[in-house]
Amino acid sequence: MRSAGLPRSAWADGLPRPPQPLVMGIVNVTPDSFSDGGRWADTDRAVEHGLALLEEGADLLDVGGESTRPGATRPLLTEELDRVVPVIRELVAADAAVSVDTMRHEVAAAALEAGAVMVNDVSGGLADPAVLDVVAGAGAAYVAMHWRAHAQQMQQHAQYADVVVEVRDELAQRVATADRAGVDLDRLVLDPGLGFAKTADHNWSLLQRLPELGELGLPLLVGSSRKSFLGTLLADADGTPRPVDEREDAGVALTTLAAMQGVWGVRVHQVRGSRDALRVLERWSRTPGRVGPR
Repeated sequence: MRSAGLPRSAWADGLPRPPQPLVMGIVNVTPDSFSDGGRWADTDRAVEHGLALLEEGADLLDVGGESTRPGATRPLLTEELDRVVPVIRELVAADAAVSVDTMRHEVAAAALEAGAVMVNDVSGGLADPAVLDVVAGAGAAYVAMHWRAHAQQMQQHAQYADVVVEVRDELAQRVATADRAGVDLDRLVLDPGLGFAKTADHNWSLLQRLPELGELGLPLLVGSSRKSFLGTLLADADGTPRPVDEREDAGVALTTLAAMQGVWGVRVHQVRGSRDALRVLERWSRTPGRVGPR
């Protein structure tokens, strides 16, 4: 039986607005993801993993077929389609709410046709502006992430005078472009793009000042799970970064901090810890005499 999480029906009337942040579970159908590359690279294993995340309490499953780790090479369009569409079909058949993590309009269209409810575009429409037309035509939900370049070049663009102000202003430009394309702004979510053309210090500044991004008046999604800046923070005495699969506790801490700043959602690899943290925070916030975070 599925654990507590938003049912697929919650998306029928638009973007859900749960009282606590939505938990988006990551399903990487890639051979080269930085965190779990190859582990869920075939359809059956990816579907099994997605269903396990639902059991842990995921509200939404984010299915992606292209690694966006620094230096990654883009797959062919046919490869990306073959990776994600069968997985989305099976998860939707199991009554899961699914988003597709893609920068390509062809993949977005196929995923929405297969039953996805959201397009999660790490480029915010910059890599392929036709994505916005697909989303607008389908009336789908859309995540626009802050982005400056593809994976092989992105860290060359990690230069800011004030990262929070510049990310906010560049996201505002993406909102304006999406609006002109006809995307329903009531179904638009923004993502600061931690790790994408950002140094560790940039990531920490963005996490500390999330309410400034909220000044744009749109919900925020934060994806910090397992990222390299956590590995650096938790490095051994000799400077060796903490291994990817040993960063989960730090990720749960960031889920809690992001929730206390009022984000709409968190994108995570392991759902259970984040779901537990949100339950604790919800109970804490309604304790008599305690000022809640929201």
